[in-house]
Amino acid sequence: MDTSALFAELPTARLSSFAQWRALTGRIVRTMATKGELIVAIITPLVFTIGFYLPLRYVMKFQGIDYAQFVMPIIVLQTMAFTMMSNAQLSAFESLTGFTTRLQTMPIGTLVPLTARISAGMVRSVTSLTAALLFGHLIGFRFVAGLGQAVLFCGFSLAIGTVLAIGADTLGSLSKNPESLSQALTLPTLIFGMLSCGFVPERNFPEWIQPFVRNQPISQFSFALADMAHGGVTWQVLWVPLVWLGGLAIAFIPLAVWASVRRA
Repeated sequence: MDTSALFAELPTARLSSFAQWRALTGRIVRTMATKGELIVAIITPLVFTIGFYLPLRYVMKFQGIDYAQFVMPIIVLQTMAFTMMSNAQLSAFESLTGFTTRLQTMPIGTLVPLTARISAGMVRSVTSLTAALLFGHLIGFRFVAGLGQAVLFCGFSLAIGTVLAIGADTLGSLSKNPESLSQALTLPTLIFGMLSCGFVPERNFPEWIQPFVRNQPISQFSFALADMAHGGVTWQVLWVPLVWLGGLAIAFIPLAVWASVRRA
């Protein structure tokens, strides 16, 4: 019996990268919601807010610094950094379990798995950023420079988080070891955070390390975010963080694409 006639009137299946991206992104987001990862994304900025603000607020008050305004950029940056670790663990887990290899054998767009992981990471970043701003409001942080600068603050924070997530996704795809990868990323995140102008002013560091503290990317990002929240950022301040962000993006994106599409 010729069975071809049974399917002759069925429409031809059309592959849609957008539908594939939507399905994979939805899968990751649902997993984050059911496993409590979004709750962790809310709790993390609370821990940072309490841990960073309470110990130093009185010390900084004696120096004439409104510490709620001063420390908020580094709280946001540390939140974005720890959010990126979730992307690293996710890509490492998918590589370890063979899910990435399985997707490569299916008619799925080449970059769909990568963009789905980054998009799901953006959902996590937006959740964490919203929580961080709410907790910051409770300790006295305010957007003094107006709505436009507040939007720029949020957009720039998410851009930083996205670029970091792309780099972390690369490491996860290559390492295939979620546990060791998390430990490896935690140390440099804390070191760059502590040795930055986000916690204390540059003058509080020893003179010999001040050039590194002042010019490293976390400090430059915090300078721009602080101005966005307070008096409005100028191009003179913004161009250096943009160069750092653009340089990181240029370095990370090709590596992430290569790590995502390569076959083991």
